[in-house]
Amino acid sequence: MVGSIDTLHRSLNSNGSFYNCNGLEEKLDELRHLLCKSDGDPLRIVSVGAGAWGSVFAALLQDSYGQFRDKVQIRIWRRPGRAVDRATAEHLFEVINSREDVLRRLIRRCAYLKYVEARLGDRTLFADEILKDGFCLNMIDTPLCPLKVVTNLQEAVWDADIVVNGLPSTETRDVFQEISNYWKERITVPIIISLSKGIEAALQPLPHIITPTQMINRATGVPIENILYLGGPNIASEIYNKEYANARICGAEQWRKPLAKFLRQPHFIVWDNSDLVTHEVMGGLKNVYAIGAGMVAALTKESATSKSVYFAHCTSEMIFITHLLAEEPEKLAGPLLADTYVTLLKGRNAWYGQMLAKGELSRDMGDSISGKGMIQGVSAVGAFYELLSQSSLSVLHPDGNKPVAPVELCPLLKTLYKILITR
Repeated sequence: MVGSIDTLHRSLNSNGSFYNCNGLEEKLDELRHLLCKSDGDPLRIVSVGAGAWGSVFAALLQDSYGQFRDKVQIRIWRRPGRAVDRATAEHLFEVINSREDVLRRLIRRCAYLKYVEARLGDRTLFADEILKDGFCLNMIDTPLCPLKVVTNLQEAVWDADIVVNGLPSTETRDVFQEISNYWKERITVPIIISLSKGIEAALQPLPHIITPTQMINRATGVPIENILYLGGPNIASEIYNKEYANARICGAEQWRKPLAKFLRQPHFIVWDNSDLVTHEVMGGLKNVYAIGAGMVAALTKESATSKSVYFAHCTSEMIFITHLLAEEPEKLAGPLLADTYVTLLKGRNAWYGQMLAKGELSRDMGDSISGKGMIQGVSAVGAFYELLSQSSLSVLHPDGNKPVAPVELCPLLKTLYKILITR
């Protein structure tokens, strides 16, 4: 009897407890009901793009809901054919052997030998291949759960109920234009959750920004009410390692509230907000100024004073730009400010700025860096600079009381443009 009680106690506290397990199934059933899913027809969720955040997002869903196989199907799409170089394969082998749980999992799945062969140079691994075993090419040091990987885009999305956009903003338009070809005969309208941060500048008929959710809307014709943005003060690898984090899902109330509930976990709290544009603009701006933060950190040898001065100036510019481009924007406080703070501290864009300042990277190497993925802040610098240089957006200069292009009041943005774009 004591053994039975002990077994029950372990079951209650293993992998989240019976209570949490039942709570997960209830949340899944609620979302299935809202989407009018019948018994035997699984809720189909696909993450498009396998960067760090897209992969972690899919893995979080798989860890939580993958056990309910008859009710939900979670997959991730990435392009095939990306080879893993020898140095990365060697590092991956070290990561595998440093984690007993990962090592045992690969041996159990008869997948360990290929990593030995790759370590020795006798075999070439591919990014989609290792992702199936839970390794994201942009985040090798953080093994994920095994994922169902699809390399055919049409197969991945044609019947998906929820599509997660994990692509860089620079790729979002093209990929979703292709997706639209596969949705021409759809009866139901999918829900799209965009994780992408960045903008494009459009100058006609009047200068304006185009955010990733707007790109998706224009490319696919999916109503903007069905397209949401999720972001927050978090680092992908730390979220998967269950460090406490929060995020906001922004968009129409019809979907943001049930999705916030569906995505919420004990260590990953998801709130909802109606201000879609402000959050997307800030998501793009934080990557711009994170590159500068990395440069300042490297050039001043991590001077706390210098970094705090830079933080004060960059947040001032961000507030100015956001108020210029968004209607009735939310104040830069709470989650929005925290999102900027964490990106300046420990994001790939800040890392990129540091490496540039130290001379370990050069602009000639491009915006896509091995082991890190796309540095989205670079294209965002160009887009914001181009947009804010338009005379039709002129504002009065506070000193001379003369109209000037908004970029003239953004010295940090101008300097980043000189370094990153005109060099």
